[in-house]
Amino acid sequence: MLGPIFNREWLTVPRHFRHYRLRIFYLGTLWVLGLTAWQSLLGWGRAVSQGDLAAFGSLLFQLFTFSQLSLVLFFAALIAAGAVAQEKDRRTFILLLITDMRHREIVLGKLLGSLLQTSVLLFASAPLLAFTVLLGGVAFHQVWEALAILAGTALAAGALGCLIALWRDKTYQTLALTLLGMVLYFLVVESLGLLPLLTGVDSSTIEQWQGWFNPYRALSSVLLPPVHQDFNMQPIFFTAMMFGLFVLLSGVGILKLRDWNPSGEPIQKPDTEETEGEGKAKRDIHAAPGKVRDVWPNPILWREIATRAYGRRTLVIKLIFLLIVIALSYSALVGLSSPERTDRLAPAFGMVPVLILSLLMINAQAVTSITNERDLNALELLLVTDLTPKEFLFGKLGGILFNTKEIILAPVVLALIYAWKGYCGVENTFYLVITMLVLMAFTIMLGIHVALRTVKARLAILYSIGTVFFLTVGTMLTIYLIIIGGQFEYQWTSFILFLGIGIGGLWLVLGGREPSVAISVASWACPLGMFYGITSVIIGNPRTGASGDVLWPFLVVIGSFGFGIAAMMVPMLSEFNVALAHNAPAEE
Repeated sequence: MLGPIFNREWLTVPRHFRHYRLRIFYLGTLWVLGLTAWQSLLGWGRAVSQGDLAAFGSLLFQLFTFSQLSLVLFFAALIAAGAVAQEKDRRTFILLLITDMRHREIVLGKLLGSLLQTSVLLFASAPLLAFTVLLGGVAFHQVWEALAILAGTALAAGALGCLIALWRDKTYQTLALTLLGMVLYFLVVESLGLLPLLTGVDSSTIEQWQGWFNPYRALSSVLLPPVHQDFNMQPIFFTAMMFGLFVLLSGVGILKLRDWNPSGEPIQKPDTEETEGEGKAKRDIHAAPGKVRDVWPNPILWREIATRAYGRRTLVIKLIFLLIVIALSYSALVGLSSPERTDRLAPAFGMVPVLILSLLMINAQAVTSITNERDLNALELLLVTDLTPKEFLFGKLGGILFNTKEIILAPVVLALIYAWKGYCGVENTFYLVITMLVLMAFTIMLGIHVALRTVKARLAILYSIGTVFFLTVGTMLTIYLIIIGGQFEYQWTSFILFLGIGIGGLWLVLGGREPSVAISVASWACPLGMFYGITSVIIGNPRTGASGDVLWPFLVVIGSFGFGIAAMMVPMLSEFNVALAHNAPAEE
């Protein structure tokens, strides 16, 4: 029923060795998370009661499920979107349309085939979730309800990414609209909380509706089921709604497949006899429509800025992004009290989501600026021209900065607003703005670096955006564990495991098949610098709980990530180091 596309994915996915490496890494990370939670709450070498074990089992189940939910929501959408976008960039999607495959076989085959890896990881974690039942505090029905919520979220998120990829032609548009679409979806669902103020609907009814569409609320109902109900119906309603969204979005993609695709493909007209005058006129006319435009001294920069290299809907993407930023900033500022009575970390609830979204959008722009050239078979042509590495690199950097200037300025403007309202001092605001700009520069160089060293565009996108995601989400998880643990001096040893995973993962992404000494140093410095900066600001002195001096974390963070930028940029300025298909390993 699903056709040859799904059958191919079903047969070929288990053949890659990275399929098994990914499972080991995924389950190993969850195991490290459990050890870290144990060290944070209970510690080693102390007597533990049955009640302590039950409380720990409940917390561990919460950490496992919410962490997996964030991963499933993010990667299911991007992997499904990238599966279709890659076919379009390589001009092979048109070949699928001229076969005798039905619409549903193409759409469902690409969608469900791309979700195979996610589903394998999800169900591989089921025994680990069931293990928490032995600790107490968790029932078996909660495990199955959580797995149903995770599966429903993966289906709906993947259908959204696939639908946007079928609609749009450019990879950057697909990735950006997928990220913005998910954020906008959560904003719309949470904005239903305003209905009791505008209408006479009961607030409990609105919360029940929000639980039907918000996976985090539905998962919270599993962890803390309502006491006034004998059976928790919230997970069932949520899973049904997500399956309904999956059917709706997939159905729209199936119906619109031929209307949206092919788009912009040249139509060959039959040859007709023409007079000599008509043939000369056709030969004299310029190949491109319109008047001839002057190309700048750097043609890469000219193409990135003066042409529609990333499609015609980039303005729409920026408008949606600014709308989301305004909504997030307004809700965060309204929830703050006066600067004197507000906790010093309270502004982070508005700043952190905006910054993470900006970093993901900027990185998507950077990595697709190279993968588009590779998929169009234009990258190898650029290598044989007289373009210098400096012209190529600075042309790409200038185009990325120009196309994402609004995205870069959004968190900076929000930081200035916090300073203007008195929530952040002048010195701290300066440090904050410089740190954000350095992190943005790092994400840009990361996208270019990974895309040049990875042959397959889909893998390059996942490596690059996934690194940014793990750096940000892993940082937030570390902050959460520090806060719930209380005494940091008794738990720092457990975070060594997290740091080891972060350093190893960053080294594999940056170094790849050709690691260098500078890349190895940067892989160590960036996670350690980020960890030191967070703990210094949040904890500072572990005995008094006072915040540390922000100057030293600022210097450490910009020094470590600045060195990482230099480690990736300096080799690019001297020569082209591009991974080509004929010298890539079989895994790629």
